[in-house]
Amino acid sequence: MRTVQMPQTGLSAPQVILGMMRIAEMDDDAVRALVNAARDVGIDYFDHADIYSPGLSLHACERRFAQAMQLSPTEREKITLQTKVGIVKDGPFYDFSYQHIISSVEASLRALNTEYLDVLLLHRPDPLVEPEEVAHAFDELAGSGKVRHFGVSNHTSAQLELLRRSLNQPLSVNQLQLSLPHAAIVTEGILANTLGASPEVSPDGAGVVEYCRMHGISLQAWSPYQSPTGVFIDNPDYPELNAALEELAKKHGVTPAGIATAWITRHPADIQVVLGTTQPGRVQEAAAGAQVRLSRAEWFQLLRAAGHSVP
Repeated sequence: MRTVQMPQTGLSAPQVILGMMRIAEMDDDAVRALVNAARDVGIDYFDHADIYSPGLSLHACERRFAQAMQLSPTEREKITLQTKVGIVKDGPFYDFSYQHIISSVEASLRALNTEYLDVLLLHRPDPLVEPEEVAHAFDELAGSGKVRHFGVSNHTSAQLELLRRSLNQPLSVNQLQLSLPHAAIVTEGILANTLGASPEVSPDGAGVVEYCRMHGISLQAWSPYQSPTGVFIDNPDYPELNAALEELAKKHGVTPAGIATAWITRHPADIQVVLGTTQPGRVQEAAAGAQVRLSRAEWFQLLRAAGHSVP
């Protein structure tokens, strides 16, 4: 597995991460098989969130992971655990208050049966955020050793800048939705100042990828195989894209899912791909794809096949 250096953290991390949002109802053997399949191909970074527990209590996926894996302190040191805080399911609404951040982290630590989190992300922007409260919470968590690194999910450049002006702890991660059909954060810049174009844009316009690169904030791509009509691989709504994926899969000796992964990992920002699968085989496909280095021509071929304009 290719590793990337995460600026501001000192972490050397795999370019593919395993998301644990669907494990709440899996048994111990299935969870271990999934995690072990990931570790066998070099994926030792696991992504959680307090709300990853559909229909169940908060922290259910975190508890399921800890109960199934029963990691010793030595084994715990060999993996990276990332979780998220800030979404309140009853409502729903967002809460980046000092009290909510602290209480949720404490609950995550108990659920994961660990003394520390490697990375904590703020989960989706809170329009009522008071950056000073976030700073207070982050300083306390860092000072106590309960959280080693901090970041956000789904934040725009302006939202990042607002937080950074008050924080003493660096923001080291921004987790954003990115896939071939859903690629506004990388396509909008191509269409800048193009007469007659109807560019696909992300909420704050062009720039979040460039902002993160300039400020040493690692990018993570969630839902890497999703489109507005579901998974795009073998989806009849995307015949041209699937033809291109099949062609390049045969050329590089991987699966179409591997090529879809390679399209993201080819970006010079060293974007990490966050998998949401519960199938060990899919993990292996993505890991193999991350080893493929697409040419510029192949990268743009896939972009056009996904329906994006290249002036």
